[in-house]
Amino acid sequence: MDEPAFHQIVADVLKGEIDKYELIMYRCHKAIFNYCYHMLGDYAEAEDCTQEAFLKAYRNLSKFEPDKPFEAWLYRIASNQCIDYLRKRKLSRYLPFLYQKDQDNRHVDQVIEHKYYNPSVLRALARLTAEERSLLILRCVEDKSYHEISLILQQSTTYLRKKFQRAAAKFRKHYAMAEGEETNEHGQRPGPETTLSKG
Repeated sequence: MDEPAFHQIVADVLKGEIDKYELIMYRCHKAIFNYCYHMLGDYAEAEDCTQEAFLKAYRNLSKFEPDKPFEAWLYRIASNQCIDYLRKRKLSRYLPFLYQKDQDNRHVDQVIEHKYYNPSVLRALARLTAEERSLLILRCVEDKSYHEISLILQQSTTYLRKKFQRAAAKFRKHYAMAEGEETNEHGQRPGPETTLSKG
């Protein structure tokens, strides 16, 4: 669905054709749920957060600015919902996410399933802020451009690029420490497929 189609649906819903909002939910539900799930690491919470994000978007459709991309606006609402959830439960659990080296921009969905519950990944993520996790997810998992992320997180692309480099460096540092802890606990070295480059 292209941007004009989103804008037309919004206009129709605001005129009273509320059933058309289901078209937006149908088009965007999977992407928003995946984002919430990676942020929260909990299926039930992700479902609740996704539902609340769509409900909040519906209630605030009149505030949507037509000159902005609709999906970015929706991601922004979902991002705020996730951060609220994380604050409420004090970040007790973290998203299953594996960050690769800076110069590797491949989509990481292929490796997430293989290393989904890697304890070293979870330990490393425990030391990142919600903003840092959101940035890494949007860039590496959701494969968003810096321009798209700037619209979602409402930050400049220059700031986000610098923030991304710092967040990535922090993740690699904590991941390496966590891998060392795993080695000490189990008496074996991590395999080469789990070692992160510092490049």
